[in-house]
Amino acid sequence: MLQKEELKRYNRHLILPEIGYAGQEKLKAAKVLVIGAGGLGCPVLQYLAAAGVGTLGVVDDDVVDYSNLQRQILFSTADAGRKKAEVAAEKLAALNPFVSFQVQPVRLTPDNAAALFQPYDLIVDGSDNFPTRYLVNDTCVALNKPLVFGSVFKFDGQVAVFNYQGGPTYRCLYPTPPAADESPNCADIGVVGVLPGLIGLYMANEVIKLICGIGTPLSGKLLLLDALEARTSIFTVRRSAAADQPLPQTAAPESCQVTKPPVAQVSLMELTEWLEQEEDQPYLVDVREPQEFTSYNLGGVNIPFADLPEQLTQLPADKTIVFCCGTGQRSLAAATLVQEAGFTGEVYNLRGGVLGN
Repeated sequence: MLQKEELKRYNRHLILPEIGYAGQEKLKAAKVLVIGAGGLGCPVLQYLAAAGVGTLGVVDDDVVDYSNLQRQILFSTADAGRKKAEVAAEKLAALNPFVSFQVQPVRLTPDNAAALFQPYDLIVDGSDNFPTRYLVNDTCVALNKPLVFGSVFKFDGQVAVFNYQGGPTYRCLYPTPPAADESPNCADIGVVGVLPGLIGLYMANEVIKLICGIGTPLSGKLLLLDALEARTSIFTVRRSAAADQPLPQTAAPESCQVTKPPVAQVSLMELTEWLEQEEDQPYLVDVREPQEFTSYNLGGVNIPFADLPEQLTQLPADKTIVFCCGTGQRSLAAATLVQEAGFTGEVYNLRGGVLGN
């Protein structure tokens, strides 16, 4: 039951027919675990705490660094050197004393993931590396927990809901993790400060929708945000056969060994030799943004990932198509999209991207 002060605090929710008193009680009863209290975790935690989610867990073993302050605005200069999870809980408790915070200032590992996830209704992945993302996904699948996912890359962001009511999982979108040298993070390539806030708000909104049972969740869908062009796109993600296969029981997050990806891969050396042939050259499609393509490219045509659904009919059905991008991740998603759209020709992904080896 909501207390008198909570009725005032959540007034704007209570007058929404879609949420109302019953929905606010659902929020108060909910238990949500947020992985990472960084760029994505901060806005997710702030808005879920403000919304009245009753129990919020935070898993993060990192400490606040000066380089975080450009985008992790929950923290201040005086917090440098302190545990992020502890600082977050301290500040959010001041925002909403009706929320219970469960702080876990530890690194997520295959040994502790199941125990950490078990008490919660829903998991939010705000991590910034592929090993953790696969570990979070696989643990959610094993425990049948819904997963709200988000990621950021320079000016681009992604949001999706996985493992919800039999829907697709993260491995349906990205069957296997990239090699360590093919997955740069924001420390290597940068990220515009407002982007994690934008993506984090979308993630928090998905959590509220799932808890209250309202709206249409991003299950079976991938939302892409291009902050440079102020453009959003939504793509369909279908559940793959790999999602129903048993997952490794003791695989370390660094290995994440799973089934072979459905999209054929080609290395940069192989593609270079292929493009030098006089006959049977592949049709090369670079799915990066125009400014990235202009900066450096291997030739071919430039169709930004967000524009690809509208360009599917323009792809030549009589040629082998190779998709490429900076790291091999956007191009893998593009190749998967084209295959699932019913393209009958051969499709390849440039493994490692245009700067790969």
